[in-house]
Formats: sequence, structure tokens, C-alpha cells
Amino acid sequence: MPAPFAFVRTQMSDAARRYRTSRAVRYPTARTTTPDEARMTESEFNARVDDILSAIEEAIEESGAPVDYETAGGILTLGFENGSKIIINRQTPVRQVWVAAKSGGFHYDFDAEGEAWRQSGSGEELFAALSRLCSAQAGVSVVFPLR
Repeated sequence: MPAPFAFVRTQMSDAARRYRTSRAVRYPTARTTTPDEARMTESEFNARVDDILSAIEEAIEESGAPVDYETAGGILTLGFENGSKIIINRQTPVRQVWVAAKSGGFHYDFDAEGEAWRQSGSGEELFAALSRLCSAQAGVSVVFPLR
């Protein structure tokens, strides 16, 4: 009488092996450091981000737009009359500025050649993106001057 839980070894066919390999989960590789990030020290990065956050605050003041702002711990929060918010913060380990808005999250790398923060992937400049995002959430035109 055979054992009740006998395991039978089978060999996988070449076709099955190829299918299994093609369906394997592929994890993204770690983000690599760009040459611009390699040249920027942590203190340089923090100084640049502090300048950006100050420039955003000044632009809001000058625009007269109905946008409140608060800076705490290096995080700038923009508040709108409809209760929505945009949060801008630094990500020091990866030398990026992150923006969280109603429409999604965006990551910006410093472009040393153009002296601007550009969105990973699309290349959109940070202040142009903030103008678009703030205008959408505020319901009125908010324009940040390009730096």
C-alpha cells in the first residue's frame, strides 16, 4: 500500500521553465546616484533646499494668492481655502525635493547644468510644477517665477 502522502518528483519541461522564468517577479534596481548628486555635499544640498523653500514662501507672499504656508522641520506645507494641501520636503539621503499634492507625488533632482530642480522622468521644472499644482488646488492662478 502506498504512503498516503507520497510526493512524486517530476522534471520541468523546457517550455515550463521558460514560462516560469518569464513570469518571475522583477524588482526594480536601487536608484543610482547621478553625477550631480555625487558632487553635491549634504550641506550644499540643505542650503539649496533652504533657498528653494524661502523662495516659495516669498513668491506666495508676493502673489497675494489665498494660500497659507507653514514651515516646520524643513517641511513646507501650503494650505488652500478648500482644505487641500501641498507638502514640499527634502529627502537628504537621495538628494531630492519631494512634492505631495492632490494629483500625486513628485520627485525633483537638481540639474547643475540648468541650475534648476527638475522632476524625475518628465524634466518639468519645480517652480513651473508648483504654479500648475497650486493653481489647480487654489482654483485661481498662482504663478511662481522660474528661478
